Amino acid sequence: MPPDLLPLLLIGPILLLLAVGIVVILIREQHRRLRQEKEKQLLLAQQNELLEQQVAQRTAEVVAQRNNLEETLLELRNTQTQLVQREKMASLGELTAGIAHEIQNPLNFVNNFAEVSGELLSELEAEQLSAPDRSALETDLTRDLRQNLIRITQHGQRAAAIVRNMLEHSRASTGERQPTDLNALCEEYLQLAYQSVRARHKSFTATLTTRFSPEVQPVRVVPQEIGRVLLNLFTNAFYAVQQRQMLSEPSYQPAVAVSTKLTAQQVLIIVRDNGTGIPAAIRQKVFQPFFTTKPTGEGTGLGLSLSYDIVTKGHGGTLTLDTEEGEFTEFRVGLPR
Repeated sequence: MPPDLLPLLLIGPILLLLAVGIVVILIREQHRRLRQEKEKQLLLAQQNELLEQQVAQRTAEVVAQRNNLEETLLELRNTQTQLVQREKMASLGELTAGIAHEIQNPLNFVNNFAEVSGELLSELEAEQLSAPDRSALETDLTRDLRQNLIRITQHGQRAAAIVRNMLEHSRASTGERQPTDLNALCEEYLQLAYQSVRARHKSFTATLTTRFSPEVQPVRVVPQEIGRVLLNLFTNAFYAVQQRQMLSEPSYQPAVAVSTKLTAQQVLIIVRDNGTGIPAAIRQKVFQPFFTTKPTGEGTGLGLSLSYDIVTKGHGGTLTLDTEEGEFTEFRVGLPR
């Protein structure tokens, strides 16, 4: 074999070995990649399974939290409903106490005049036989009886009117607005609130001042709802002056003033007392639900909150506060004309 052919003969096996080596390397690399891919798929499957478990667990937790939240909201709604009902019953109690005190006065007159009339009749019967001038005696007694009957009728009608008002106030509100004399409404509820306080505290007295503008015309409101607002404001005013009376100097005289005023856009009802006032730290909280400075059992903390909603949301008006601690408190109810 010629020497120059030997390298050529060796190239073929070497190339074959190289090709086989390359093929082996490629096969191993392919196996490695397949193994890695399987490991990745297995890891991904495990991660997916773990993620599904976590999602299912989190979903169950969210559902449980939602159920708990719904139960809590339901309890809060029930509690709020009960407290609102309690506030309404408290208002009804104030009305009842004031009405009972108011109705007692005309009933006392009716009973007294009826008793006197009975005595006059007894006197007439006793004197009929012995009186020298029976016609003159009968005329005097008849005149007195007639006057007594007139007074009995007047006070009986007054008592009947109070009862009618009581039934009107106790009737559920239809939410329908109707033209209402705000001056008369303020006067009525002021007297009811005052008589209610006096029915519970016999020795309490206060100076009541009213300044009702004759320019105020009937305004379309829901009278029962605005009456509830006024009753709450008056009750708070009397409570404030009572508290100051217990803490203040002997010369202090409780006073509550109510006035109405006409502006370009509103009819204003202004309720002012010279009571304890409201500290600056809590003035921003007075209209918040459930906030109260009264002792436990004396207030629900819903009176001013409900009043604010009735005036602003129910009637499109305003309810504002001006106060100075230890001096006065003034609430202004603004209702669209």
